[in-house]
Amino acid sequence: MIIVDTALAQRASEGNPLRVAMVGAGFSGQTVAYQIVKSFPGIQLVAISNRRVDRARGAYERASISDVLEVSTPSQLDQAIADKRYAVTSDPSVIWQAQGVEAIIEATGTIEFGCHVVSNAIDHRKHVVLLNVELDSTLGPILKVRADKAGVIITNTDGDEPGVAMNMARFVRSIGLEPVVAGNLKGFYDPYRTPKTQEAFAAQHNQKPKAVTSYADGTKLSMELTVLANALRFRVAKRGMYGPSLEHVDESSEFFRDKLIGGGMVDFLVGAAPGNGAFVLGFSEDPFRRDYLKYLKMGNGPLYVFYTPFHLPQLEVPLTVARAALLGDATVTPQGPPSCDSIAIAKRDLKAGELLDGLGGFTCYGLIDNFDSSREIGALPIGVSEGCHLVRDVPKDEVVRYEDVRLPEGRLCDELRSQMEEMSH
Repeated sequence: MIIVDTALAQRASEGNPLRVAMVGAGFSGQTVAYQIVKSFPGIQLVAISNRRVDRARGAYERASISDVLEVSTPSQLDQAIADKRYAVTSDPSVIWQAQGVEAIIEATGTIEFGCHVVSNAIDHRKHVVLLNVELDSTLGPILKVRADKAGVIITNTDGDEPGVAMNMARFVRSIGLEPVVAGNLKGFYDPYRTPKTQEAFAAQHNQKPKAVTSYADGTKLSMELTVLANALRFRVAKRGMYGPSLEHVDESSEFFRDKLIGGGMVDFLVGAAPGNGAFVLGFSEDPFRRDYLKYLKMGNGPLYVFYTPFHLPQLEVPLTVARAALLGDATVTPQGPPSCDSIAIAKRDLKAGELLDGLGGFTCYGLIDNFDSSREIGALPIGVSEGCHLVRDVPKDEVVRYEDVRLPEGRLCDELRSQMEEMSH
């Protein structure tokens, strides 16, 4: 953090702020825009692309910026940047083709559209910050291969649970312990929630019912921990994880004591105080370190609990941008072939002929599984499930397999999934 704010302060003092653009002006995008404009003078949000340009313009207006130019070509955007003006566009290609844009924040929460944005951004050698755990969990490892070849950073964000846990895991390693468990603190979990049950809550918080449902039914949880697992090269002890209900996060060391797996694992806790944030269990049997950690009230070991009792995803995204673009440091990014996957599970008895409605819908919820196990049974990733037609019945709580569906034609996400599966062979 000290290095990041120093680097940003230098860019600000030089009158040369980091030039960032964003695709997506929904709930998350609007908050990120406000945070960059109001709190980060070392970063300039030069443009926002959104299908509805009025939403992009509204994000700037919320941050007290009224002088906004609508552009339709890369050269127009580059001129706006030179003139130190803010721009909006309905065409995301304007953003990735503009010479003046150094990094792109992908904030749409979509899979198919999002992978087009990210692929093109990488091809045009822009650093990419994914405020899109859905895309990252589905295609992150293959997008990382493409980013490496282009010489740019692709990363998920600080503030969201994968980034919070990853930062802690790096810290735990830096003080000589081995991270062996990492994951989320979750307050509520019910895989059978639907947009209907979450409708009132969504309206109350100005969010979309499907988005809120994906939080409640565990799909977003599984995707977040898939992102974390792929960054740490961790696996899961079993499909869906343990997810114990504990009184306090400190009890996790005792719960996982006899459940550890080689190489490390991701998991989650339900209802454990402080009730929010992420946790990491560090392991050490070093007798000197054990005595010192006991003296510092970290417990008797050999498992030591580290946790952050909050997560502030949209507020910390600018830090991720700076780490990537100025320091070449990814907050959380895949390391090698995928180790975990988020797969589709029937939320109710599904019938042949039905159309799957994707994340946070009425038809499926997501569970995390080890990638080799999910591929062995031909499980359908929840991230590519939307728009698939069932060709056979699938009972409630059963895995939906590729053989159970007919995929939409011509999708880039399916092409990239095929490439990603080749990585694991």
